[in-house]
Amino acid sequence: MKNIIIIGARGYEKKYGGWETFVTNLINNYNDKNTKFYVPELNHSKHNDNIEIRNGVICPQIYVPKHGSMTMMTFAFLATLYCKKMIKKEKLQNCVMYILGYRVGPLFTLLHKKLNKMGVKVVINPDGIEWKRAKWNFLIKQYLKFSERTMINASDYVVCDSKNIEKYVKESFPKKKDKTTFIAYGAYLNDIKDIDKKTKVFMDKHDIKKREYYIIVGRFVPENNYELIIKEYMKSSTTKDLVIVSNVEKNKFYDKLKEKTGFDKDKRIKFVGPVYDQEILRRLRKNAKAYIHGHSAGGTNPSLLEALSITDVNILYNAPYNEEVGEDACVYFSNEDGSLTKAIEKVEKFKSRDQEAYGEKAKNRIKEEYTWEIVVNKYKKLFKKLLDEKREK
Repeated sequence: MKNIIIIGARGYEKKYGGWETFVTNLINNYNDKNTKFYVPELNHSKHNDNIEIRNGVICPQIYVPKHGSMTMMTFAFLATLYCKKMIKKEKLQNCVMYILGYRVGPLFTLLHKKLNKMGVKVVINPDGIEWKRAKWNFLIKQYLKFSERTMINASDYVVCDSKNIEKYVKESFPKKKDKTTFIAYGAYLNDIKDIDKKTKVFMDKHDIKKREYYIIVGRFVPENNYELIIKEYMKSSTTKDLVIVSNVEKNKFYDKLKEKTGFDKDKRIKFVGPVYDQEILRRLRKNAKAYIHGHSAGGTNPSLLEALSITDVNILYNAPYNEEVGEDACVYFSNEDGSLTKAIEKVEKFKSRDQEAYGEKAKNRIKEEYTWEIVVNKYKKLFKKLLDEKREK
């Protein structure tokens, strides 16, 4: 029996973000009776320290009080400690600990030595270059930079979900060159039917009409280039709406954005909040004129893969992480003045056949590299390889 422990997501089958979606889809597509998964879950209830079991996945509940940006760092560290004790107590064999991100921190150096003595293979997924994200303050950036160095050096293997992140790791950590690989994030190719009743209710509520809007789906953070996109969109001559699907909070970032762009005076700019109903979200993607992707940090973004699998025309910020996914199936823009405006004007002139041609190319990109079947098979081979290495020693 292989035991795969995944740390860093808030849990299994939890509707939060990229890591949670990744964990759920990896496990649900794994289909191997000889593999058992363990996923520690973040829990804010002090009285719940149970172990939940869902679909055969063992989910220890790890209590962490809410304390801002430190919450996930505390959770990752406590989850790692818990799993180390669990492996020892249960005498688990053939263990791979897969840690998502660098949040466990510099103390992982000490934990890794103990885990190795117990025969546990440790794999790190760096996500993006986390310390470069604009949302972090100076101190957290320094902590994350130090965590990156200590955790990569202390790992047995590094998995990057972007070829550009793989290149960065190999160049920055030459000793890990032969212990670093690229395995993409996954996506589904779904045949999305036309607008249903609940999607129509949503669209009517926000006065959105089929093919008469561009859409953004992503976290409401500066590195997703909301300011750039909104300013450029407002300069464009399109009469179509810009529908922004995001967990917008009226905070300092929102207030600064309104002050800098004056988006509240443009009726085309529509913040519709988060959409947790996946059927509505897929249909919103399907019926948009185009999807605009402004992400400038991180690796392969789940929202981008979903867009390529559903939306015909995708307009991407020309970061290397985005270009390696989209290749020639997308339209690109930069942070140069007028770049996105020109891209929008170009898309405005597209006929139905142009839309369809881009849609076919986008779906082919998913078929070539990003289906969950391809991704899961690569993980199976990697975990087998690591456990075979352990047996040989």
